[in-house]
Amino acid sequence: MAASKPFFEAVKDRRTYYALRNESTIPDSRIQEIVKDAVLHTPSAFNSQTTRAVVLLGDEHTNMWDITSEVYKQMLPEEKFNSANKRFQGFRAGYGTILFYEDTDTIRTFQDKFKTYQDKFPGWSEQTNGMHQYVIWTALEAEGLGVNLQHYNPLIDVRLATEFKLPTTWDLKAQMVFGKPTSGPAVENKEFSPIDERMKIYGAK
Repeated sequence: MAASKPFFEAVKDRRTYYALRNESTIPDSRIQEIVKDAVLHTPSAFNSQTTRAVVLLGDEHTNMWDITSEVYKQMLPEEKFNSANKRFQGFRAGYGTILFYEDTDTIRTFQDKFKTYQDKFPGWSEQTNGMHQYVIWTALEAEGLGVNLQHYNPLIDVRLATEFKLPTTWDLKAQMVFGKPTSGPAVENKEFSPIDERMKIYGAK
């Protein structure tokens, strides 16, 4: 199934949406297809394929945010927790969450295989994880979904690994929340720094 927007139109339209509801503009099968295609085709250094993704829908999505709330309730003073919990409930109100991981065992394998670059692989791993996040984020928004990206790791790492029976070598990097938007993006009119300070071109004809 083709996305509903051309690629660069989707790139330009991608924004952060916090106000979400528990509905989707596309079937679960399409969500799975988007994540699968991203995991299969997003590049990685030396084709190391270190990124892992966990798609949580339905009760598993709400359970993940209930766990997050429980963890933070044990760690924060009541006043701070109440503020944080409002955010957790907002994420819980969405349709699904994608957990992004890096497999440290695979990273070590490539470090051992290519010792000249062994100190580079952790950084390259972060780069490919970010690319996976961006591809999936943009693809979901091209389908009419709202998306935001969270980073409550490492405090929730152990609980989530236990709950979803994940390998201990998977290192959590981010939590992507998505659902049907109930209002506009967090930043309606994005401001841009001068492009000539951010981009240089040499040798163009």
